[in-house]
Amino acid sequence: MDLRQIGRTALRVTALGCGGAPLGNLQTPVSDQDSAEALDTAWANGCRYFDTAPYYGYGLSERRVGDRLRPHARADYVLSTKAGRLIRPGDSEQKKLENFPASMPFHAEYDYSYDAVMRSLEDSYQRLGLERVDILLMHDIEPRTHGDRYAGLMKIAMESGYRAMDELRRGGVVSAIGLGVNDLAACEAAMEAGDFDCFLLAGRYTLLEQTALDRFLPACQKRGVSIIIGGPFNSGVLVRIGRADATYDYVAIPDAIRDRVKKLGVIAAAHGVSLGEAALQFCLAHPVVASVIPGARTAAEVQSHWKMVKAEIPPAFWDDLRSQHLLHPDAPTPGSAGAAF
Repeated sequence: MDLRQIGRTALRVTALGCGGAPLGNLQTPVSDQDSAEALDTAWANGCRYFDTAPYYGYGLSERRVGDRLRPHARADYVLSTKAGRLIRPGDSEQKKLENFPASMPFHAEYDYSYDAVMRSLEDSYQRLGLERVDILLMHDIEPRTHGDRYAGLMKIAMESGYRAMDELRRGGVVSAIGLGVNDLAACEAAMEAGDFDCFLLAGRYTLLEQTALDRFLPACQKRGVSIIIGGPFNSGVLVRIGRADATYDYVAIPDAIRDRVKKLGVIAAAHGVSLGEAALQFCLAHPVVASVIPGARTAAEVQSHWKMVKAEIPPAFWDDLRSQHLLHPDAPTPGSAGAAF
């Protein structure tokens, strides 16, 4: 399988990775058996890059990911987790607003300071049951998460938390550092403030959203910064349109988004292509994209992602999208489908 470099580091990740948010019961409870089978199926298909975070189920995702990876040789895969929240015992008012049902009996507290980043990584080792994390990402440091508190927290993150991450990287404790966010502006600000290897960007460079091509992706390419794509289906709208469980960014689908997805769907149907196939292959076509990490709750969902990246998509499909102004003028499109898989 195609292995792609993370920034200018020695790390190489599989082009299709495994996103760990659903394994923390994001929106819907997932059984231990389904979680284990999903991770084992990803491994059997050749996935060697796994992403998780303390926040996903308040430790549940890290525990599940660590349990399935522990039997494998540590040198055989790349693992990323995140910092920016400390996991504390008990419930909180904020937890009641968050969407991890049947999760661990803990809650999350934001803290982007030097000490908190160091503590978070140590805590992650314990939950994972693993002695090393390859990529450490600063989690959800963005305006949409913090509102009026963003500017103050971003200052702490870039001055204090970044110092911890850079120290960990220089000491060889981790191999790469970055952000894990849903916001282009936060990535752009971070790229000016520090020397990051990668950004895990969820939902902001997809078949549906391509404004990242205006400035951000060219800047990453110039600086040698890699992108890991989370949320390639925009939380499901690109694979569930017309279904009751379809969402956009985990909320109700705005009319403008629904209309655009319908236009994409008409062209896809005319070429015998699924939007899921197009979504994954579109993301992987850009040279700065190191990996795309759709989340999955079951082995069947994992298997479907591997079929999607291998599907043959006729060049005429991409031509029709471009002629209907559904692709950014600078958007690269895939060559021979599935060649890397």
